[in-house]
Amino acid sequence: MAPYLIALFFVIIIVFAIYAWQQEQKRRAALRHWCRRQGWKMLDHSIQGWNRDYPGIKLFQRGRGREGDNIITGHFRDRPVTLLDYEYVTGSGKNRTTHRHGVTLLSCDFPTIPLQIRREHIFDKVGEFIGAGDINFESAEFSRKFYVKSADRKWAYDVIHTRTMEYLLQAPEYSVEFGFGEIAIIKTGRCNGEHYEEMVAMAMKLHDLIPDYVIKAMKGS
Repeated sequence: MAPYLIALFFVIIIVFAIYAWQQEQKRRAALRHWCRRQGWKMLDHSIQGWNRDYPGIKLFQRGRGREGDNIITGHFRDRPVTLLDYEYVTGSGKNRTTHRHGVTLLSCDFPTIPLQIRREHIFDKVGEFIGAGDINFESAEFSRKFYVKSADRKWAYDVIHTRTMEYLLQAPEYSVEFGFGEIAIIKTGRCNGEHYEEMVAMAMKLHDLIPDYVIKAMKGS
């Protein structure tokens, strides 16, 4: 390759990196402004150890180099919420991949059991073929569109009842995880304020849809 083409290639990479950095700074500034309007707080430092603090959230157990940044904390309808940019790394060398997600965590005032709910994709069909399928429900439409996994099937059926299925079928296409005391809404890629508003509302709606008798049972009352 000619020297001038190599130089041009590196110039393009540098220009792209500068542009990406500028866009990220704009996004962070917009998040800070949105955060202030909510009366919430945005931390100035990143945090690791999410897999330790939230052992029931499967996303936080994946890969290495797990880190949360642009962390926002506050309350929504008296429930503590945490919003963050989260990333982890898989592979190495040319196969190294950095996975980036926006995460909303809503703390519950009762214990919950790990449960994953997300839209199905083609690889789930392969899992079904080899006997690693998910939990199915009476609604054929819901079972066709959603992948549901939990070690406690009764908990899954208690939480995902008819009204919950109806809500999820028309809700934004974010992934949902229940941990040991929180509900996580997860978006692939980075979030802006509008995304977080949707995600917080979705977490609160799923919280409200849990039947009272289930909450009482989880509290042991």
